Amino acid sequence: MSLVERIQQDVKRAMKAREMQKVRALRMLSAALKNAQVDSGGTLSEEEELAVLRRQLKQREEAAEAYRKAGREEQAAGEEYEAALVREYLPAPLSEEEMEGIVERAIEETGATGMKDMGRVMGRATALAGGRAEGRRLAELVRSRLQ
Repeated sequence: MSLVERIQQDVKRAMKAREMQKVRALRMLSAALKNAQVDSGGTLSEEEELAVLRRQLKQREEAAEAYRKAGREEQAAGEEYEAALVREYLPAPLSEEEMEGIVERAIEETGATGMKDMGRVMGRATALAGGRAEGRRLAELVRSRLQ
């Protein structure tokens, strides 16, 4: 079952359970996926669907942070709820140990010797992580290992 189908089924369940906040959040996800599908001109691959969800997650996290800085806790809580819902559809993130292992493997495979090789190492590490690691954290690990 594709991610789009799974979200549509969850919308129906949430509607039957009268969970309106969940319905709104799921419809937002569904709309983002459909927009990406229209933009691509065909059906989305699983990786493209996950990329859309990662963008949605990042937007929700950034919005929650902005609301919090503005002292708008209620809106921040709503964004955090939506972010948690998006996380349910994403694969489990890698642990710190798994990310360190990926960085070590990427350094070995690219033959990196210093900071000048960071771009190559990041490219390989990102591919090895398969979208299950936050790029910022991966970059921190690569940088600390190459220095």
